[in-house]
Amino acid sequence: MEWLAAASTDPRACKREWHGETGTALLSCGRFWDVLSVPEELGVLALDSLLSIPQAPGPVLADAVAHRVAFFLPPDPDGRWIGADIRYLTTGSWITVPAPHRAAGRLRWLVPPDGSGTLFVPAAVELALQQATGTLAAQAGARQRCPMCGALTGRARVQGVGRPC
Repeated sequence: MEWLAAASTDPRACKREWHGETGTALLSCGRFWDVLSVPEELGVLALDSLLSIPQAPGPVLADAVAHRVAFFLPPDPDGRWIGADIRYLTTGSWITVPAPHRAAGRLRWLVPPDGSGTLFVPAAVELALQQATGTLAAQAGARQRCPMCGALTGRARVQGVGRPC
């Protein structure tokens, strides 16, 4: 809890907010960590890959309403992440987080901070996201096969709209 609260401009106030009505606090990015936010489906697949490697994981936060997963990375003010619906939060950005030991409303830790400052290695996250993108593309391709003959078709036919083969 101390490590996470230290990112606040007032760590004591941060802890009070965690015990308050919302159970969340607003913390700045760019000092202790940056945050890479990705769509939920992509993030969950990437996290599965990251958890299978022997390296200790960094914190991962899920937003159930926005359907996003946020990976905590080392600060890199010049960092650039490119991809569909990818958001990179660094210096000048803020993130709302619950206390490390609990969920709060729409926010929950998939991997809570361990207190030591462990963060994900950006190259590992990049590789996991590439693998997850490939998996999602393959799944989308499989969903686009005609259930009658197996031929590649448009998505509309697979969803039951359009003419059969």
